[in-house]
Amino acid sequence: MEETRMKKTAIVTGASRGIGLAIAKKLGMDGCQITVFATRPKEACMDHLRCLDEAGITWHYVQGSLDCREDRERLVEETVRRFGRLDILVNNAGVAPSVRADLLEMTEESYDRVMGINAKGTLFLTQLAARQMLKQDVIGKKRGTIVNVGSCSAEVSSVSRGEYCISKSAVSMITTLFADRLAGEGILVHEVRPGVIRTDMTSTVQGKYDALIENGAFPIRRWGTPEDVADAVAAFCSDAFLYTTGNYIDVDGGFHIKRL
Repeated sequence: MEETRMKKTAIVTGASRGIGLAIAKKLGMDGCQITVFATRPKEACMDHLRCLDEAGITWHYVQGSLDCREDRERLVEETVRRFGRLDILVNNAGVAPSVRADLLEMTEESYDRVMGINAKGTLFLTQLAARQMLKQDVIGKKRGTIVNVGSCSAEVSSVSRGEYCISKSAVSMITTLFADRLAGEGILVHEVRPGVIRTDMTSTVQGKYDALIENGAFPIRRWGTPEDVADAVAAFCSDAFLYTTGNYIDVDGGFHIKRL
């Protein structure tokens, strides 16, 4: 246990596949112990999670839903009980609307579901993680790191999924607020904003994005990969940005660039 306590520990939410799994693997290969948090049973995810074992990563799985207070509390408690500490939180878990509907047809139920997971869940898990980090001895050059995986949708309008855009705008303000509150405590908070990344979430609209890429909407003309996002998250979790907090980086192939 003493050796375990000297290693940094990271919680990655939504890490059973896609972007979250790529982040978990990257941080694990960088030397972190990993807690994977996801909604499905562990056994149902092992086809994906087996890559962590193959890479020699020490990891623990917690099943739960980000919008449930008891699950959030259990996630932090189990992580500390298993690894002795918490140094990194990556808020990656998020959902899109179950049905893409015009803004004038968006339902309160869909709004509540998306906001409950993407915004409320992220906010209160970050609060729990920060409280835990403040209790611990410092390993290395900072007390902790929090990285929120936002989206280009924080600023780009999609009127067929307004609740998602609003939730990701909220994630950006969550980043700003916690960066402000925690900077004096040695906990740095950052945001990564993916653009079009090849995942299960984007698979249902692949044709749309294939056409946009082909027509030059993205200066870097290809789909992004989960590993592209993971590399950016890992950089923030390293000691490369010790005089930076409350910032974001676009991982979007240059889509954010305004062009004539």
